[in-house]
Amino acid sequence: MGLGPTEIGLALGLLCVAEGLVLALAPRKIEEILALLAKVSVENRRLMGLAAIAAGVATIWLIGLAGG
Repeated sequence: MGLGPTEIGLALGLLCVAEGLVLALAPRKIEEILALLAKVSVENRRLMGLAAIAAGVATIWLIGLAGG
């Protein structure tokens, strides 16, 4: 599975749609989540970020396996 400009553009577009939906539909909830994250230690936030990256890579890999 190759990642060309079309796939990268599609991924960025989907990211923008998802983030825009959250900001448009639940702006107050974002403030609450950010306040909660501010209370989490830097190390734990880093681990959360690494876990999110791993989940994203695993998802992309699984989709690649299913697609061919």
